[in-house]
Amino acid sequence: MTNALTDQFKTRFAAIPLVVHAPGRINMIGEHTDYNNGFVMPAAINKAVSLYISKSGNATCSVLACDLDEERHFTLADLKPNNDWSTYMQGVFAGFQQRGFSPQGINALFSSTIPVGAGLSSSAALCSAFAFAINELYNYKLDRLALAKIAQYSEHTFAGVKCGIMDQYASLFGKKNAVILLDCKSLQHEYFPLALTDHTLLLIDTKVKHSLASSAYNKRRESCEEGVALLQQKQESVKSLRDVSNKLLESYKDQLSEETYSRCSFIVGEIERTQQAAIFLKENKLGAFGALMYETHEGLSKRYEVSCKESDFLVDLAKHHSITGARMMGGGFGGCTINLVQKERLEIFKKEVQKAYSTKFGGAPEFYEVSIEDGVHIT
Repeated sequence: MTNALTDQFKTRFAAIPLVVHAPGRINMIGEHTDYNNGFVMPAAINKAVSLYISKSGNATCSVLACDLDEERHFTLADLKPNNDWSTYMQGVFAGFQQRGFSPQGINALFSSTIPVGAGLSSSAALCSAFAFAINELYNYKLDRLALAKIAQYSEHTFAGVKCGIMDQYASLFGKKNAVILLDCKSLQHEYFPLALTDHTLLLIDTKVKHSLASSAYNKRRESCEEGVALLQQKQESVKSLRDVSNKLLESYKDQLSEETYSRCSFIVGEIERTQQAAIFLKENKLGAFGALMYETHEGLSKRYEVSCKESDFLVDLAKHHSITGARMMGGGFGGCTINLVQKERLEIFKKEVQKAYSTKFGGAPEFYEVSIEDGVHIT
């Protein structure tokens, strides 16, 4: 595929491209904690965006989405949000401009193996690939954290999704056979080896597609901000839910709406769970780690209310079949469940899921066995 796309680029744009590989991500645990200054535990995976790019020599940008067979054109003097995939790239350019850089136009094409709408951060991978490529093409010498922030800016300002920085960070900082424990407050991270021997990571795609910009994602964030605003009146040291203990939250429970309390309570607990999960990984206690995954799903479903009946069904099925760990993953309202599956049970489990899910919902789920790979790099 790489050679074919390189040839296509040369034919279309009469230039030799820079080729950038940007992976999607999984998140082992720590869901919706990133925009609350908590901890998350993502990893880059072997499904990725491949971006082929060169300077255009003028202020015009031409980009071809190979998988969609669609081409878009825009100029750097007229960057603006729109309703298609080019908004992400325009947002990245705007991010560079906001930092005082003046990149010129580009020609590009890209292809992706990341399923769209499955909660694997296809948009973050695209933004990260583009930010990395612009940085390389114009030799800006920005570090990966700065590039993650530019990619996040694109999603915030142009795509309208108030996402945390986890997705972009994982795509850029991923390390083969390791998960990242990211402190979203300090933006410092630590790697924990996860070279699975008797387990494998299985994603099960519900095929229920979600769009974070049009879902209740932003409303969940607002609930967290409401809780922080009230607690800050009681304790000035509270800047985010990272600064809130269960004891403090409980003491002001009656002053919060039931919904706000429930959502804040999940986040406070999830921040603690993620730190505990890192300890279990260090001690190689996968069973205890898996139990925390199930706890997280229960909270996401019942307290944060971002699951759906299909995801709940799959997690219940995993528990019934004694799978080590399972939960819904991503922003919610569809997408994939992530399953930590014993290798000797993998094929039987997949057959049982296929049968039960089809019987229950009338359609077949998609299975993705993923491995943990390096972050954005030039190929």
